[in-house]
Amino acid sequence: MGRVQDKVAIVTGAGNGMGRAISQLFAEQGAAVAVTDISEKDGAETVRLIEEAGGKAAFWRLDVSDEAAVESVFGQVADRFGKVDILVNNAGISGVDKPTDQVTEAEWDTVFAVDVKGVFFCTKHAIPHMRRNGKGSIVNLSSIYGLVGSHEMAPYHAAKGAVTIMTKKDAATYGRENIRVNSVHPGTILTPFVREVASRGEGGLRGYLDIMEPKHPIGHVGEPEDVAYAVLFLASDEARFVHGASLTVDGGYTAV
Repeated sequence: MGRVQDKVAIVTGAGNGMGRAISQLFAEQGAAVAVTDISEKDGAETVRLIEEAGGKAAFWRLDVSDEAAVESVFGQVADRFGKVDILVNNAGISGVDKPTDQVTEAEWDTVFAVDVKGVFFCTKHAIPHMRRNGKGSIVNLSSIYGLVGSHEMAPYHAAKGAVTIMTKKDAATYGRENIRVNSVHPGTILTPFVREVASRGEGGLRGYLDIMEPKHPIGHVGEPEDVAYAVLFLASDEARFVHGASLTVDGGYTAV
């Protein structure tokens, strides 16, 4: 308990899935959590769950692709909780599942607006708050598709690759100010969205797992909590010498 005690964390895309799991774990470990999401219903539910468990949280509606909104919300978070210690850039979309030659400009831009510009805007406007603290931790949610290729989702691969390199660039820039920047690279994670999509396929969820589980040396796919614990470590002072790292949470998928 208390691994992020008395810290203030902003989590984007915190309304469901990995973002909700991260927010709940941070609150359980002593942080005040600024739950941000484009969905007011989902964000409010995350706050309700945190408060019901005795944690501290508040919700702000936020479209991370809107820089003015990011700047405003981050200022409001600092006013409400007194500071900003941690930023988790979790908000993201997968976009269209097309090869590069079939993707339209609009489809490409839609993914980059959230997955890349969102990370840029949130990092840009978190840094001044962390600088005032004299320290901070930023954790960017990339993907194994920011490290390796596949036949799927061309814009998503490119966007997550950008997040991977942005992480290392920002680590090189802000480390001397004691602001750490790291990335987490989830593999197959059974978020509610993945479960719902998988259930619509042939054989339902069990059919999906029968295909995916053998691809993971550990023998099973991940849960949102698996990613949340990795993010918690990187955000906490336990990781004080971990900087510019790319932490895979993929059950060994990219190891073979």
